[in-house]
Amino acid sequence: MLRKTLSGAVIALSLTGASTALATNGMNLEGYGAKSHAMGGTGMAYDTGNSAVMNNPATLGMMKEGTEEIGIGIRGLHPEVQSDYGAMSDHSSATAFYMPSLSYIRKDGDITWGAALLSQGGMGTDYGNDSPLFQGGYDDEEVRTMLSGKDIRSEVGVGRLMFPISYNLTDNTTIGASADFVWASMDLQMDMDGMHFGMMETGGSMLPTVMADTLDYVRYDFSNGTPFIGKAVGYGTGFKLGFTHKVSKLLTIGGTYHSQTMMSDLESSNAKLTVVNTAGTQDVSGKIKVNDFEWPATFAAGLALRPTDKLMVAADVKFVDWSTVMDKFSTSFIADNTADNGDYAGETLDMSMKQDWKDQTVYSVGVEYKATDRLALRGGASFSTNPVPDEYLHPLFPAIIKNHYTCGFGYRLTDDARMGMAYSWAPKVTETNGEGMVISHSQSNWSLNFVHNL
Repeated sequence: MLRKTLSGAVIALSLTGASTALATNGMNLEGYGAKSHAMGGTGMAYDTGNSAVMNNPATLGMMKEGTEEIGIGIRGLHPEVQSDYGAMSDHSSATAFYMPSLSYIRKDGDITWGAALLSQGGMGTDYGNDSPLFQGGYDDEEVRTMLSGKDIRSEVGVGRLMFPISYNLTDNTTIGASADFVWASMDLQMDMDGMHFGMMETGGSMLPTVMADTLDYVRYDFSNGTPFIGKAVGYGTGFKLGFTHKVSKLLTIGGTYHSQTMMSDLESSNAKLTVVNTAGTQDVSGKIKVNDFEWPATFAAGLALRPTDKLMVAADVKFVDWSTVMDKFSTSFIADNTADNGDYAGETLDMSMKQDWKDQTVYSVGVEYKATDRLALRGGASFSTNPVPDEYLHPLFPAIIKNHYTCGFGYRLTDDARMGMAYSWAPKVTETNGEGMVISHSQSNWSLNFVHNL
């Protein structure tokens, strides 16, 4: 059992968060597109517009034949994260993240096709260089030691370029698919004290030299400071399958499968590792690899009820397979073979730590009421389980949000243009990790979409 110290609470699990693109349901957003977002994240069995490419591509077939449209959108994500350990407390200053989207969709006869670019998820924490939580730790002999005092920051972003297609098998049944190109990127500036570094699963040819003298801490540093893409980048693919079936005028059902991604390791050839032990301080330049970063598979099903021409009620359930992709987090550092790196030149350092995320179930409900021919009012909610075990919860990426309450509207500006807006509130969730740190997380998020017929 880990020693219950400040450094244990913060540093032992710090790098685990680097593998997470924290959004609102683990790494997923609670809804994609303003319409789905306003209706609690539902979207399996009704037309969510161009955002169907991220919800259920089969619903693209609900578009009117001959339609050709372009869509743009922006999503704002505003987390409030606080960590408390004894008398010490700190807030993350990373409170605003913005994620754009762009799409082109066209329906020709029974076939609907197009392309969409989406910033799928992204967030991080920034405790700066003055946080009381990151000032000190313990060396590998469990003696109190000071850490670097430099910036403590992490950020992850995930995006997709998608090529959807749907086909109307009959007037009542549609199938759909999407081929996705996926990229992920990461920044990390983080100290890890010697005591907890020694407790990790470590290896590599650098390790004997690192641990030959009493280790105060190691510092990982790869960051470019840009909001668009992180320093370490990886690329891959994924796909989606979906269907809808209109059972009657009252009821439509739908479902989708989102595959697990197949990503390369996230890599940067311009990383720095600082080793501080009783032999001195050595800055080591090299290449960092974040191994086996993947987005999980998702299974979802839902229904839409239309009791009247003006009223629609929707409900979805989603199952997210976090346990397959978030069982552990590992990195490999490969030092440049240069004289400046001293005894570490050309050597490697591997580290792996357990995460053991649980699978997640998300239940969503939403309502739309057409107040006028141009205005649709929307509301909803979603309720989910927490995938992160308390034992591995940490202040960098506290993915513990459970419930969302949403609202919004859609408005037809002209015969060829429409817009949608949504707002969601995620109440504060507070958990205590395995070493006694109390971590709380709440969010207020919004989305805005414009679509124009060409």
